[in-house]
Amino acid sequence: MTMEHPSRFAASDPDRPAVIAAETGQVLTYGQLEARSNQLAHALRARGLGIGAHVAIVVENRPEYFEAVWGALRAGAYVTPINWHLSADEIDYVVRDSGADVLIASATCAPSLTAGIGGIRLVLGGVHEGFESFEAVIAAHPTTPIADECEGSWMFYSSGTTGRPKGIKPASIGTPLGAPTAFVGLVQMLYGGSESTRYLSPAPLYHAAPSGWSTAIHRLGGTVVITERFDAVGFLDAIDRYGVTLAQVVPTHMVRLLKLPESERARFSLASLDKLVHAAAPCPPDVKRAMIDWLGLRVYEYYSGSEGAGFCMIGPEEALAHPGSVGKSLLGAAHIVDEDGNEVPARAEGQIWFESPTRFEYHGDEEKTAAAYNDRGWTSLGDVGWLDEDGYLYLTDRVSNMIISGGVNIYPREVEDALIGHPAVADVAVIGVADDEMGEAVRAVVQPEAPVADPAALEQELIAYARTRIAHFKCPRSIVFLDELPRLQTGKIARRLLPDSVTTVTDR
Repeated sequence: MTMEHPSRFAASDPDRPAVIAAETGQVLTYGQLEARSNQLAHALRARGLGIGAHVAIVVENRPEYFEAVWGALRAGAYVTPINWHLSADEIDYVVRDSGADVLIASATCAPSLTAGIGGIRLVLGGVHEGFESFEAVIAAHPTTPIADECEGSWMFYSSGTTGRPKGIKPASIGTPLGAPTAFVGLVQMLYGGSESTRYLSPAPLYHAAPSGWSTAIHRLGGTVVITERFDAVGFLDAIDRYGVTLAQVVPTHMVRLLKLPESERARFSLASLDKLVHAAAPCPPDVKRAMIDWLGLRVYEYYSGSEGAGFCMIGPEEALAHPGSVGKSLLGAAHIVDEDGNEVPARAEGQIWFESPTRFEYHGDEEKTAAAYNDRGWTSLGDVGWLDEDGYLYLTDRVSNMIISGGVNIYPREVEDALIGHPAVADVAVIGVADDEMGEAVRAVVQPEAPVADPAALEQELIAYARTRIAHFKCPRSIVFLDELPRLQTGKIARRLLPDSVTTVTDR
């Protein structure tokens, strides 16, 4: 049985790049990653922290992030990366709710953290009052493995698009170091993950996909290329500059790439790129088609969640034959269920449930954990969709986003897909607002490509545009313009952060 762990490659090829920072070219080798992660594991043991301890990490995209992650994982700890875009109070909530024994923060992020956060606090890449130096603490320990090293686990927190984020705790921890996992097998078999892979993700590492995929690539011996933030031209440049073979984006990134002038896109050969993978948010079919027209049969999509419930995948040929589908489920059969708990026939909409071979819990919340499973043991991510006759899954929206107008269910995603193709629209979110006659009315919140000289005229133009693409009853009754939408770096709209002036009815 082959060991799936970066220590294997540290022994055979210590100078191989494990991580490259795209903007600076800084390299973290497998040898350095091994030494420093071992030192952190020793430091945790020296502080009395054993298997099942909890480490929270607030570090932006930089190579040292992986020193902290791999040190905690090989010590058998739960690891929670925290969104460093959150406010101090929001970060404090996650640290406290997770029961973190250790908080590791970068010198950039540490000043924004609440002073009341207790436990062991380490600052990486600088100094900050109330924190010990990460580098000084680990330097006091050996670079060899601890005696009882084993596999820890991620404990990601949901993105909190509608409320407080939830900790997603796996059922077990402490398996043998490097034991094969289903997810690494998927990355290997479906996407060609190997020692020769150069994986690029421009998304923040606090999100489950970039961290999960990056560490999977490390388990297979490949190189992870990280960027400080997404920049469309910089993303294309990184592919050519570093010979990227596998890249991962969210649909928002693809929209921004497609809106680059063709002359700008043509400057990059992208010859090394074997697969571009997208996930994390619904992708408008027109955007998918445009990406395939540009890149050819290199565009892949998957659908899953931080909970690990289900895993659907679709390749480019299938996507052209089944436009709008996220593919067939590869981990547990998918079922579509109505409000009464009954399965519905092909092409009928309902909540999506998966048969799941593994279980999880929402940390400290028995009620939410129970609600994630039905009486058959199936689990749901809270999404709505339908299956076609061939078993391909199509996402409609989330249960929590549904608008009920005049007794009719309207899903924002379909309306958003209808509007995003308009040249004046940079980004869009659709919500329901109170309406005396209909109960709720559809409202589009639009981030325009350029300043709007006549909002009323553009509002009517966009409503008319939507009416050429979807049924009139689904189209927005009103449109509000914002300079920027509160879209998380993971690609999801944070509807809870829309201003009250947008979400309430006003005399307009």
